[in-house]
Amino acid sequence: MCGIVGAVAERNVVPILMEGLRRLEYRGYDSAGIAIRTDDGMVRIRRVGKVQELQNALDESPVRGGTGISHTRWATHGVPNETNAHPHLSSEKIAIVHNGIIENYEELRNDLKAKGYVFTSDTDTETIAHRIHYNSQQAADFIGAVRTTVAELEGAYAIAVMNTDSPEQLVIARQGAPAVVGIGIGENFIASDVAALLPVTRNFMFLEEGDVALVERKQVTVWNEQGDVVEREVRESALDADAAERGEFRHYMLKEIYEQAAAVGRTLDGRIVEGRVLDASFGPLANDALDKTKGVHIVACGTSFHAGLVARYWIEALCGLPCTVEIASEYRYRSPVVPENTLFVTISQSGETADTLAALRAAKEAGYISTLTICNVPESSMVRESDLTMMTHAGPEIGVASTKAFTTQLAALALLTISLARRGGLEERQERALVAQLAELPDLITQVLELDESIEALAKHFADKHHALFLGRGVQNPVAMEGALKLKEISYIHAEAYAAGELKHGPLALVDEDMPVVAVAPDDELLEKLKSNLQEVRARGGELYVFADPRVQFGDRVGIHTMRMPALIQDFQAPILYTIPLQLLAYHVAVLKGTDVDQPRNLAKSLTVE
Repeated sequence: MCGIVGAVAERNVVPILMEGLRRLEYRGYDSAGIAIRTDDGMVRIRRVGKVQELQNALDESPVRGGTGISHTRWATHGVPNETNAHPHLSSEKIAIVHNGIIENYEELRNDLKAKGYVFTSDTDTETIAHRIHYNSQQAADFIGAVRTTVAELEGAYAIAVMNTDSPEQLVIARQGAPAVVGIGIGENFIASDVAALLPVTRNFMFLEEGDVALVERKQVTVWNEQGDVVEREVRESALDADAAERGEFRHYMLKEIYEQAAAVGRTLDGRIVEGRVLDASFGPLANDALDKTKGVHIVACGTSFHAGLVARYWIEALCGLPCTVEIASEYRYRSPVVPENTLFVTISQSGETADTLAALRAAKEAGYISTLTICNVPESSMVRESDLTMMTHAGPEIGVASTKAFTTQLAALALLTISLARRGGLEERQERALVAQLAELPDLITQVLELDESIEALAKHFADKHHALFLGRGVQNPVAMEGALKLKEISYIHAEAYAAGELKHGPLALVDEDMPVVAVAPDDELLEKLKSNLQEVRARGGELYVFADPRVQFGDRVGIHTMRMPALIQDFQAPILYTIPLQLLAYHVAVLKGTDVDQPRNLAKSLTVE
């Protein structure tokens, strides 16, 4: 999940690389570095910490050059320090940046040591640099050395390489990690993500698995995994460069929470006509695949996994279809039994999540009727490799803790549910009623956001706590799980979620006055069961914080803090709407605790390593 940016141009590329790193910092912020080819050779500068530390170093000792590569790191091999920071060098001639993991690096490292190479870092990346240098002594040219080297690598990676002996050239290769080439006029660029390059170009070439590309000022040459020169389509990105700016908001996370009304509106826009869901929203082949679907298998990670858990309740209740939901990293390493006519669904904000992408590739060989991805990035690997797609249109999500990605995923899954339910006998009037509920969501989200000030006051009760418990029943249980995840991600408070009915089977032993208990309580068929569970908490001295429908009465008693949600939230709307106050609660608690809200410790976005 590291970020890579490179450029070859007539102008000074340092500002381009640094702006690109800032836009990719969500991918990792343990260290940052840059290598620039100058008139005097290669200059490398690395710093521990965030990209700003590297910028400070460049302000003190400016460098200029027309060819360069840069990197922001999320540590895998080797602790976060300057020695392990990228770029890595070999013989002061070859510089490399790398995103991913090389699984056979120890074998290659030992072989290189036997050949006399000296290693200065603990990274797998330095192995690649030395291997390229060694192979360059046998190859006819620089690109040949890189191609020979990548053929020796096992694992998932995207690498960018420069060589002082090959001015105005960069080489980029990918296998299992994203890589794009930005096409300019008399200049070209490389990056892990199009967002890094939007200030300088809107035209991109998306490399495929096994590709190696020679990037020069005026041309790009691509070799595929078989070693053939191939053409890769250049496409114009639909992303807006300004969409990734924080604007007036204190943090990206808060901005993205407030963008949810508009984002959910975009997810629904164009997918509903005359009160009914358009099957074509899932792609031109969707109608046939959905007609044949007799079961659904959802695979995802993290927040996206929680979205899948919500969808399971919807699909089973409204469609009458069996639905299983699995964590991608577990699905990959078992032998799933695939029932006949099962639809395989992946969910990912980035479309590059390594475990989920690997699961998708495995599924294509496992006998599923079709593959569908729900994703926010139109140029991503999952979108390109799935049979069917539904874009969430959430817009760039920079905060590491996912917010609008989750609610837009739920909106997309709701559309899928309705489309499948229609085939299971859902009457037209019922479909129109459900669609009408979805159409109300943007306005209702805006109403929920009006609770922000009250939730900020509530957050003070959590600032000195070390543990928290989140409770929900039925479809609200995954919502509670998402709320707990948000709190632990950004406030570093240990938070767990349980189905409320499970309290008496163990978790109740943990409840005391120092463990706040958060519950989501819409007015649904499980409300009375939930209220009984919450009384169990109060009987043991636990402090309750309940987000409740206005019609729900808990009584004004000590130890119960009730936050009233907008009136008339219906069952199909509730998972999306009850998520938002939990996001705000986590945000305000994190602000009070003084943590780094947008870039919490040890985490990164777009997890492209296993």
